[in-house]
Amino acid sequence: MPGSWLVLVANSGDGTISSFTLANDRLSRVAVNGGVPGCSTFAVDARRDLVYAAVKGDDPGITTLTLDRSSGALKPHSHLSLPDGGMNYLSLTRSGTALLGASYGGGYGISCALNDGEVSEPISRIEYPNLHAVRASSDGRFAYFVSLGADLVAQYSLDPWLNLLPLAPATVAAPAGSGPRHLVLNATQDSLYVLTEFSGEVLRYRRDTHFGNLTPAGSATAYDVSLGLGHSQFGADPLAHHYIWGADLHFSDPAHLWCSERTESTLGAVSVAADGSLTAPERFTVTETQPRGFAVSPDGRYLVSAGERSTSVSLYRVRGDELDLLGRAETGAKANWVWFVAR
Repeated sequence: MPGSWLVLVANSGDGTISSFTLANDRLSRVAVNGGVPGCSTFAVDARRDLVYAAVKGDDPGITTLTLDRSSGALKPHSHLSLPDGGMNYLSLTRSGTALLGASYGGGYGISCALNDGEVSEPISRIEYPNLHAVRASSDGRFAYFVSLGADLVAQYSLDPWLNLLPLAPATVAAPAGSGPRHLVLNATQDSLYVLTEFSGEVLRYRRDTHFGNLTPAGSATAYDVSLGLGHSQFGADPLAHHYIWGADLHFSDPAHLWCSERTESTLGAVSVAADGSLTAPERFTVTETQPRGFAVSPDGRYLVSAGERSTSVSLYRVRGDELDLLGRAETGAKANWVWFVAR
């Protein structure tokens, strides 16, 4: 159906993934799928109708699920155990034949091969403290990991056999104490943007599209400075101290990069100029409580936000740097990850 989406939401508190249809500006829950304890991230191979979910608990690892788009049902397919700790971020590359992962608690990152939903044992492994996210370039030749604990972006080439080979230099610094958390590449792949958890900034890195190397190129504040939030630090309770608590970021179009902040539960769009430079948001929208994860539809028209301290998700229409609330829908406990799939 044109303009119709399936929206998947992970609820880590319930160990479920909720499925919603989005049509005619309305979210309707159609299924609640269990078997994903502690799931806080997943990646979707829409071409093959496969979902790769990071699970925790007694058998941490990556569980592959098959997706029925008509019903929203997810069924177990296979599981890879990762005894050194579950993943906090998963990212597909190479047209769904490879998977990259980052483990915050385990302090390691991996590359794995994929074959009909089966995840191989890790082919390559890297180690940095509190790795939080990983993304590959669109051509699948390079991979970038952010280390919240070491304030850096680690940069690698990805060879034909999925070995992670460090570039020279192997890492690029983020500001000390900033806590780099999530990252995204722009459409032209010549800039990489990182949202920091502790300082609430979007950091820009110029990217050499041939050699893959990153170079720092400025930043912009991404939180509402009028609310008096203080600079956070590792191990602090941001709610108790009213500290910055940056979380997620996504483009809605080349000029608007949306960012979430959890202490005040806001969403705001950093402006991105044609040359890649950044300007802080001019307005903010209060959303679900503690918005760890949100997503923008691939056509840029809709944004769905989930909150760790909410059992509902909010649906918005995106208008430039503004959000119009269209409705809310029940999901589950500690909702924290969102993904759009075309129906």
